Amino acid sequence: MLKGFFNVPKAVNEPVKAYAPGSPERELVSAVYKEMWNSKVDVPLYIGNEEIRTGNTKTLSAPHDHQHIVGTYHLAEKSHIEKAINNALESKKKWAAMSWENRAGIFLKAAELLAGPYRAKINAATMIAQSKTIHQAEIDSACELIDFLRYNVEFMTKIYADQPASNSDMWNRVEYRPLEGFVYAITPFNFTAIAGNLPSSAALMGNVVVWKPAATQIYSANVIMQVFKEAGLPDGVINMVMGDSGMVSDVILSNPHLAGVHFTGSTGVFNDIWKTIGNNIATYKTYPRIVGETGGKDFIIAHPSANAKQVATGITRGAFEFQGQKCSAASRVYIPQSLWPSVKSNVEADLASITMGSPEDMSNFVTAVISEASFDKLARYIDQAKKDSDAEVIIGGNYDKSKGYFIEPTVILTTNPKYSTMETELFGPVVTIYVYEDAKWTETLKLVDETSEYALTGAVFSQCRYAVEEATVALQNAAGNFYINDKPTGAVVGMQPFGGARGSGTNDKAGSAQNLLRWVSPRTIKETFVTPEDYRYPFLG
Repeated sequence: MLKGFFNVPKAVNEPVKAYAPGSPERELVSAVYKEMWNSKVDVPLYIGNEEIRTGNTKTLSAPHDHQHIVGTYHLAEKSHIEKAINNALESKKKWAAMSWENRAGIFLKAAELLAGPYRAKINAATMIAQSKTIHQAEIDSACELIDFLRYNVEFMTKIYADQPASNSDMWNRVEYRPLEGFVYAITPFNFTAIAGNLPSSAALMGNVVVWKPAATQIYSANVIMQVFKEAGLPDGVINMVMGDSGMVSDVILSNPHLAGVHFTGSTGVFNDIWKTIGNNIATYKTYPRIVGETGGKDFIIAHPSANAKQVATGITRGAFEFQGQKCSAASRVYIPQSLWPSVKSNVEADLASITMGSPEDMSNFVTAVISEASFDKLARYIDQAKKDSDAEVIIGGNYDKSKGYFIEPTVILTTNPKYSTMETELFGPVVTIYVYEDAKWTETLKLVDETSEYALTGAVFSQCRYAVEEATVALQNAAGNFYINDKPTGAVVGMQPFGGARGSGTNDKAGSAQNLLRWVSPRTIKETFVTPEDYRYPFLG
């Protein structure tokens, strides 16, 4: 075995390509999009060294053209989930024993495959099946996933290098072992990067994983598995399964070898998982690690000193990029009366210039929401706002699902700071604005803190530094990621570790060493060089 204190390549954030008209990257992704659009994939279960096709399938379609089928995926039965667990546990014997530098090499290679030969494919897949614009696909499925892979390797080496003090008669050391058992990764539809990071971050630290991607993200998840395989990830380290969510979780959460859950999704589902683990606690060989990033009802609050154009841009980008389907999306906004007319006119001008349609047309800023269920939920809230006396739809409010699940960017103005769309996570291109009296800045900060059960992201816009400091202190528990004079979205790996508390999750900060620490079980080793041979201490005389 090789010996040495190895240095990994310095992690740097992947540059975001512009995809300007006529650029080589735009032409390439357009060609790959067309090729994938006009072909069909057949996504199997990835279990051990097998690609299992059960024959029980569902179709994959594009939200912006829901009648267009781009593929099928196979559904697991209970026996397949049990097989995935057994394969993972068997694979762990060699994977956990593999030297860290060889594990690192696999995921560094995966990053380079995504940066190069797979970049257009992973972006096109995300555009097609998740209806992301090319810009949103680029910053997510290419750049952020590449960043996760690179930075996680660097964070791993820093964790391993964190060692206790020793002296001349003893040598103290800590080894960071993988968890005893397997990890269950459950990933959402909205970020391909999260889908790649949740299983791979645990695997990097020597764990084995059973991964269940969201049904609406399977198309790009399949590309992730192709990348991992080409990068040299051994069979059985990450097993990808699809099927009835309740059945899959029932089998996995009742297994005595469950060592951890890595989750991103709804607060309600996470609560159910936590409760099930609690009920099953006597079953497990070890206490499972539970890591979750869940919902958000993210805010923007503007101080009377704020720049109205900057606030309007923060609202337009923060609320409507990727149709508001980010857990960090701005969905409730507090504007002072003195600033409101200018902010309103700027937002109106912004939204009047926005076009909506297929992501294949790269002039579109907004495309479709992910599913009919999401569309119907959003339409209900918009219709209700049109009826209620304490709310008014002032911009947008139209929707159409005849071809795709299109919801027009919608702005609701309310006179009730506790109106339903100020409190409820909608996960769509709908933002609600409450206008407060300028003199009630401090009271409004308290309102922001107390309105939502969530605490994921938030932003303050102000040119007054005293106000910035007051907001930063008053809202310290209201957002795990807090932005000053910027929209509350767009956390970058290695720069803004991401996660929130309260109803938004366990705040274990994806994109940092804190998250990786959850996937190891440290063992302290003390070696004494000259061992005592007499039990008597000097105090005995």
